[in-house]
Amino acid sequence: MTQPILIRDATEADLAAIRDIYNHAVEHTTAIWNEVLIDVDNRRAWLELRRAKGFPVLVAERAGQVAGYASYGDWRAFDGYRHTVEHSVYVDKDCRGAGIGKRLMQALIDHARGNDKHVMIAAIEAENQPSIALHERLGFRLVGIHREVGIKFGRWLDLAMMELML
Repeated sequence: MTQPILIRDATEADLAAIRDIYNHAVEHTTAIWNEVLIDVDNRRAWLELRRAKGFPVLVAERAGQVAGYASYGDWRAFDGYRHTVEHSVYVDKDCRGAGIGKRLMQALIDHARGNDKHVMIAAIEAENQPSIALHERLGFRLVGIHREVGIKFGRWLDLAMMELML
């Protein structure tokens, strides 16, 4: 029997789990193009900045544990882009494939629609087919590929750009 998934706003108590999910992605995946591990203070500052700007930070909780998190923020820092957001969604390594990413994305999309956002942008490492497929199922469309714009693990990475008209 699968355990129910609760989507809720992140709290201070979730920061260690969010840090762990983030750091695993840094160390083992091309989902995050950073190479430096972060601490709870980093995630606290990030959470406070998101809240100050009115952006959501959501967590998926399953069996009392944080199984994933998602947020969106400014796509570009100019006034003309204020109705466009870029999101991120990460699922704990042991919880993938259970629909958690989809649930988090649906909640983010609903939040963005309710906050007068017009477009949601996804920037996904171009070989991450599971994430691209998830976004397509949610109505995102591929608008282009930026070739070799990043590097990680000693190789050049392409960036798939997707958008959802809200």
